[in-house]
Amino acid sequence: MKKAIIVGAGPAGLTAAYELLEKSDEYQVTVFEESDILGGISKTVEHNGNRMDMGGHRFFSKVDEVNKWWEKMMPSQGAPSFDDIKLNKTVTLKEGGADPEQTDRVMLKRHRLSRIFFKGKFFDYPISLKPETIKNMGVTTTAKVGVSYMASMAHKRDEDSLENFYINRFGKELYSMFFEHYTENLWGRHPRDISAEWGAQRVKGLSITAVLRDVAQKAFKKDNRKVETSLIEEFSYPKLGPGQLWELTGEEVEKMGGTILKNSRVVEIIKDDSNNITGVVYENDGNKVKEDCDILISSMPLKDLVGDMNGVPENIGAIAAGLPYRDYMTVGVLVPSLKLKNETDIKTLGAYVPDDWVYVHDRRVKMGRFQIYNNWSPYLVKDAQNTVWLGLEYFCNEGDELWNMDDEDFANLAFSEMVTVGLIGSVSEVLDHHVERVKKAYPAYFDTYDKIDELRAYLDTIPNLYCVGRNGQHRYNNLDHSMCTSFEAVKNILSGKTDKSNIWSVNTEKEYHEGEGK
Repeated sequence: MKKAIIVGAGPAGLTAAYELLEKSDEYQVTVFEESDILGGISKTVEHNGNRMDMGGHRFFSKVDEVNKWWEKMMPSQGAPSFDDIKLNKTVTLKEGGADPEQTDRVMLKRHRLSRIFFKGKFFDYPISLKPETIKNMGVTTTAKVGVSYMASMAHKRDEDSLENFYINRFGKELYSMFFEHYTENLWGRHPRDISAEWGAQRVKGLSITAVLRDVAQKAFKKDNRKVETSLIEEFSYPKLGPGQLWELTGEEVEKMGGTILKNSRVVEIIKDDSNNITGVVYENDGNKVKEDCDILISSMPLKDLVGDMNGVPENIGAIAAGLPYRDYMTVGVLVPSLKLKNETDIKTLGAYVPDDWVYVHDRRVKMGRFQIYNNWSPYLVKDAQNTVWLGLEYFCNEGDELWNMDDEDFANLAFSEMVTVGLIGSVSEVLDHHVERVKKAYPAYFDTYDKIDELRAYLDTIPNLYCVGRNGQHRYNNLDHSMCTSFEAVKNILSGKTDKSNIWSVNTEKEYHEGEGK
């Protein structure tokens, strides 16, 4: 029997393990996971009965294969959830689907709402043209935005940076208001220093023109209207958070005979003289162990993959070593209520604002976003009727001042910023909290990234290596994109296909077709 080693038990790694075991009985599959929890950055962390979704993960895809896979693992909601019942809400239900009040293995159907919090007011994300938007901006600012957008339409800039990418689609005025500061906070670099490719992947067809088109099509009730990635209004979500899906997938992998080794960090990738990978060395509890393999599927960061590999040309090693990442820290905060008023027509259990997450555009604070976990799923919160469970997100680099802060000092910073932006009235309102750090959450598009094609070309010369997932390809993939890379990798392995371009080409098209996760 052939041996397949998979590095990383996140969405890409576990999808690859499941697919390989389900579709073939020729492989002995072993998954190495550095941490003690499955899911990678899609993990769910539990603290005192409250669950945290690291980064927020919407389950939405236009790929049939992905939707069927999710449905197989976790059936769609077929009866009202706890908050649906309490609020008498009408939601999309699947006939014969699972009842979330009776089983945990169910995908809820949730309403999407993400807004920008700017100067103490909420703005739709993506920006809309509702009367409320004009009211919040004011007539003068709205006029400036309109003139600025018309100027951007008349004089397109060369898209040699993320700054120009945004200005071409939204105009300089909106860019300055809603993109410039937030992007610099997220990446630690000004948008002029970031490749436009990031925008091409994440924003895709979104622009003021797309917003206008969507408004017009809604007005004329065109049900078959084309919806851009960031304009989706409904998504699926595992009852107990995204990590629940990957824990279930891990169980299925083990039922089919696969092995998952937690707390096992791969530290060496061994190649022979013919450029084939023959095995890996992993570290567990201070011990180093060598494991042979016939195939290696890697979702580990490219920087680490190449850095741990022998016989790599110096120029390739330098490209990999220079690839940048952005890390983040998050603090879960439990409070009895929020100071923010819910001025929408969307009901919530505690009359708090109905957003899944909110982008914080406030130069007074370091906070980048906050999530309201109650709105993702009421089952993430121990007492969803009487408490609000938030996730406050901060972008940083591993080893910088923020990252190196003591957990309590970091939490106290976050509490004070909650008061500054108006989430709560006093720090004394905080009932409980929990801090998490996530390394290499966001592969970044600067420094040596402009030479990524050289690195990819070299990796493709290694016949039995397959790079999958967000960090495995150094690409800001959505959740379903990561899964699709593994689908393609397994298809290649089982068919004997040597050209790996189909794996790398997932999520490179300008127009969205695979889906939105995080």
